[in-house]
Amino acid sequence: MKKIGLLSDTHDYWDEKYETYFESCDEIWHAGDIGSLELAQRFESLKPFRAVYGNIDDYPTRYTYPEKLRFETENIDVLMTHIGGYPGRYEPKIKSQLFSNPPKLFICGHSHILRVMYDKKLECLYMNPGAAGKYGFHRVRTLLRFVLDNGNIRDLEVIELGKHD
Repeated sequence: MKKIGLLSDTHDYWDEKYETYFESCDEIWHAGDIGSLELAQRFESLKPFRAVYGNIDDYPTRYTYPEKLRFETENIDVLMTHIGGYPGRYEPKIKSQLFSNPPKLFICGHSHILRVMYDKKLECLYMNPGAAGKYGFHRVRTLLRFVLDNGNIRDLEVIELGKHD
């Protein structure tokens, strides 16, 4: 069993609340637009950290983290990328991979819109944690926490970090 803290679109913004909300987590996952390698290293200093780069990330960040990350943990096949679309409107770059070999959990960021949906066609859970940073059009900064337990995804929590200034 692993408790995961998931966020995206920090855009180089650090909030002390990240430490509080991720304290009970086993791993932190970031779905892109980290903002800097220094910010990624702050997350790495807290917990094991998995991340993909996003469209605003610089070359050192892109060199360190992949565009797509596919892995298995707790008997769950996970695919994470920054720009992925959502069920019914997947990004063309990822759509063929999703349909030819669907994961059990598909994670992306980019839109700054918190959304969790089950895609019946792919038998896949889709998650976008919204945006945890202060840059963008979103009004409330958000992140997700959930548990992976031997093939099951459970105990999903939406955490509001506060209003976007």
